[in-house]
Amino acid sequence: MAINWYPGHMHKARKEMLNVLPQMDVIIEMTDARIPASSENPVIAELKSQKPCIKLLSKSDLADPALTEQWQQFWLREHGVQSLAITTDEPGRIKQLPDLIRKLVPANTAQTRKIQALIVGIPNVGKSTLINYLLGRPAAKTGNEPAVTKAQQKLHLSDDIVLNDTPGILWPKFENTNGGYRLAITGAIRDTAIDYQDIALFLAGFLASHYPQQLQHRYQVVAPAGELDTQDEIDLLEQIGKKRGAKGAGGRVNLHKAAEVLIHDYRSGSIGNITLETPEMIKSELVEVARLRAEREAIEKAKQEKRAKKKKGVRH
Repeated sequence: MAINWYPGHMHKARKEMLNVLPQMDVIIEMTDARIPASSENPVIAELKSQKPCIKLLSKSDLADPALTEQWQQFWLREHGVQSLAITTDEPGRIKQLPDLIRKLVPANTAQTRKIQALIVGIPNVGKSTLINYLLGRPAAKTGNEPAVTKAQQKLHLSDDIVLNDTPGILWPKFENTNGGYRLAITGAIRDTAIDYQDIALFLAGFLASHYPQQLQHRYQVVAPAGELDTQDEIDLLEQIGKKRGAKGAGGRVNLHKAAEVLIHDYRSGSIGNITLETPEMIKSELVEVARLRAEREAIEKAKQEKRAKKKKGVRH
């Protein structure tokens, strides 16, 4: 199932973000530590080379700490990007942000005017919560669902730093379908726009392959070894449903209810500290994305050439 969610306010927010970007001194990109690459906005990825960038990995208390460290080392090694793994339970790390911003801005800029920092991220990544914490007051609207912030706002982070907050935005199409599933699993996409059972099967298969012990500990189920097919994933979801009482008429397992249990348990961290992707996994997926894109472009080119020949033949 293809997953997409791009309401009108996101298109408007994207245009506004691109308009203000030239005036910014620093980009702060907030990503979800559980899906560090899938929560990166491709638009920002294209622009990062033009501006100093800081990565914030939010919800790091829900992610696999070993993989969080792996992602931080990857960004520093491959892109020269500094990052902070943050959670509101560890305020010391969050308080490092203003100093890190100052270090990335030339001294002459900081001496002549206030530093302009742009903070961006996907919906429900925790930007508003972070901003309120830094300011010590409720300056940004928060909520446990995506797309709460709908408009840009300027906030004075300190005497010398202005924080330009933007609504959480996605992008029109997820070329990497796995990335779309991960965004849905973590809550970046409004639940009414997704099929719970579909994304829960994806999650069940991933957990069985990468975190079988956590799966067994939480639900007392034994995940099949090796690569899972669709039926294996359905069987696993049924087992979880039986253990958690997700039953419908006649005592049969209600897969939708079982899917809700699994997704909500994952989002709350009840299954454990779990990250849904590694740098190597993403590299492999991007190779496949590039291959499929090249195939589509070749097909479209062939169609255009065929239409041009046909049009030319009609004229003659």
